[in-house]
Amino acid sequence: MELSEYPTFTVIMRGYTPAQADAIMQAMAGFENQFGVEVTMNTPHALEIIENGNASYGDRINIGAGTVTTLDEAKAAIAKGAKFMLSPIEFTDDIFAYAKAHDVITVPAAMTPTEVHDMFEKGADIVKIFPATTVGSGFFKAIQAPLGKLSLMAVGGVSLENAKDLLTHGTSYLGIGSKMFNAEDLANRDVTGLAASMQAFVDVKNEL
Repeated sequence: MELSEYPTFTVIMRGYTPAQADAIMQAMAGFENQFGVEVTMNTPHALEIIENGNASYGDRINIGAGTVTTLDEAKAAIAKGAKFMLSPIEFTDDIFAYAKAHDVITVPAAMTPTEVHDMFEKGADIVKIFPATTVGSGFFKAIQAPLGKLSLMAVGGVSLENAKDLLTHGTSYLGIGSKMFNAEDLANRDVTGLAASMQAFVDVKNEL
């Protein structure tokens, strides 16, 4: 996967059932260029969701793995077709090397300017600032003043209410977890309702 193909929004699927994950991917019809889906590795049946998602939707949806913290997890996710990998922590050199060898986008996490710099130096395609709402939207603009334009993703507390603020302060990508969908839509696997939530984020982006 090329970085230029990476969408603005990443749906973080943590703890979702295979049926819920499938409903979300159904709801992505028409939003494939705006959203990718991240299946966290601490979700039950994570590898199954990645594999089945790629079998059914992989030709049009970018499906990746999240909460990747070890080389073994990276290898397992990539074997199932993960096109990108996110982590709540830094990636090791061997994870970067393995991902590069398989054309997989790497999105490790950092918080300080030094950590951000180090991750890009080691080969990160995007650096995830986590938890984003702890540092605030101003952080993204502030660190790019001395370091230059960077491919940064905000994750942690991202919602429809703060999406515009983050995107207008130098954030290139947003990862949205529990505040992405209405709980009722998820429980009922309401494809129409799930799609409406995605449209709301696209509308915010279109206002910029």
